[in-house]
Amino acid sequence: MKTDIQIAQETEALRISEIAKAAGIDEKYVEPYGYYKAKIDYNIMADKKDTPDGKVVLVTAISPTPAGEGKTTTTVGLADAMKKIGKKTMVALREPSLGPVFGIKGGAAGGGYAQVIPMEDINLHFTGDMHAIGAANNLLAAMLDNHIQQGNSLGIDPRRITWKRCVDMNDRQLRFITDGLGGRVNGTPREDGFDITVASEVMAILCLASDIDDLKERLSRIVVGYTYNEEPVTAGQLKAQGAMAALLKDALKPNLVQTLEHTPALIHGGPFANIAHGCNSVMATRTAMKLADYVITEAGFGADLGAEKFLDIKCRMAGIKPSAVVIVATVRALKHHGGLAKADLQNEDLKALEKGLPNLLQHVENITQVYGLPAVVAINRFPTDTEAELSLVEKKCRELGVNVALSEVWGRGGEGGIALAEEVVRLCEQPSDFRYSYELDMTIEEKIKAIAKRIYRAKHVIIQPPAMKSLKKLEELGFSDFPICMAKTQYSFSDDQTLLGAPKGWTLQVREIRVSAGAGFIVVLTGNIMTMPGLPKKPAAENIDVDSKGVITGLF
Repeated sequence: MKTDIQIAQETEALRISEIAKAAGIDEKYVEPYGYYKAKIDYNIMADKKDTPDGKVVLVTAISPTPAGEGKTTTTVGLADAMKKIGKKTMVALREPSLGPVFGIKGGAAGGGYAQVIPMEDINLHFTGDMHAIGAANNLLAAMLDNHIQQGNSLGIDPRRITWKRCVDMNDRQLRFITDGLGGRVNGTPREDGFDITVASEVMAILCLASDIDDLKERLSRIVVGYTYNEEPVTAGQLKAQGAMAALLKDALKPNLVQTLEHTPALIHGGPFANIAHGCNSVMATRTAMKLADYVITEAGFGADLGAEKFLDIKCRMAGIKPSAVVIVATVRALKHHGGLAKADLQNEDLKALEKGLPNLLQHVENITQVYGLPAVVAINRFPTDTEAELSLVEKKCRELGVNVALSEVWGRGGEGGIALAEEVVRLCEQPSDFRYSYELDMTIEEKIKAIAKRIYRAKHVIIQPPAMKSLKKLEELGFSDFPICMAKTQYSFSDDQTLLGAPKGWTLQVREIRVSAGAGFIVVLTGNIMTMPGLPKKPAAENIDVDSKGVITGLF
């Protein structure tokens, strides 16, 4: 069986100029990065301002399992299938982080015959956006520490600095560090730490900014710490926003690539959904909406994380109303949620499947009943799935008024997603009553509890004393009307990754609350979630190599 990278490398890609032309992008807005990828100048939006918006279709999934769900694969295959049935379609995806590429997850460009290419470039350095974000983040950190070193006229308390440095790599060694050692000329000794780049507020700002002026304004609002008088200090006070925006000028431009079937794809921004807001950039989504009749986009991890943040944060800020939602599931993953061991997932087990189905059904209920959006369940079919298992999933979903479509895009490309595409088109024509899971005029505590109880189905929420102290301070500073960005394990509806399925009667533990004032949301850390992941016992990096001709192997 061919690997994903072998399939990608054997595909004859079209020149990016041909993809841009087919997408209706004037060549004056195309900035090629080699033959097969390009930046799209954001000034294209001024020319397209009177063009009607295309419909947005969100692809999300059940709670992830080691068995895999194939969400990106389904997203790409659905776009190719939409193209096959004659719909002008674009894909809008996030950029992969080097953390999971070299860690446990591998690449994030789809799989099988439903991929975006050039997959090696996309999964590695791509067009340098991640490096630019990291550089802008760390410039602010350097200017902050330099301000303290040069006299500290703002009165910043080194013990109250909240801004961390970042690196796009899983490196647990950098979570908590002490720096500024070695004497007076080397800075002020203090406790510090690193986040992974995709969890940086600069990443969130890039993904939520509507244009370069908005980007600069958001950067200026970043809170980096507090004074001895407990007043917030911003990047604007450090006069850092101009230089940061200069570093991000090109990174703000969406990246154009193609699928294996030459469907145009915009890949831009890459925040994780468990520790950040999990959506590609507003710039890319809005650009795609002006270039296509249908935009197929995805949000990270399960619908309780990525879809919740896409709907409650991104859609609210950008004024986007999705037309339909696809919820990806596999029979294998549902049996895992039903307690079946990974080694036994290929065996028919209707009892385990029925026990695991509540996870899928709760995600479906959230989309249709909490958010008021039409949805379809896409079963990413595996050869070991039996007709009895598929019928059980279909029966339970129909009880909620939701159709099920089999997706075979991994093995057949767009052809394997035509049934799903036809159902998506049908749903997009249906009226919907899109609404958010909470209102902004609620208190911070009320919004946290609304997400916990309406989306996660927690019975209780405990905000630990240090987090409650931060909450009160943020309310005093005027941040009460911000939306909430929950940081939570992706493996469970709860904050305990071992609670599979759809747990009831549990208590959400909130241990830390902080503000991302530039991004425009409150970050709520729950359970033992970390903003800097670590590598597994056997990192994926051990399998990656490059030969004397520059051909990469083992990437995915």
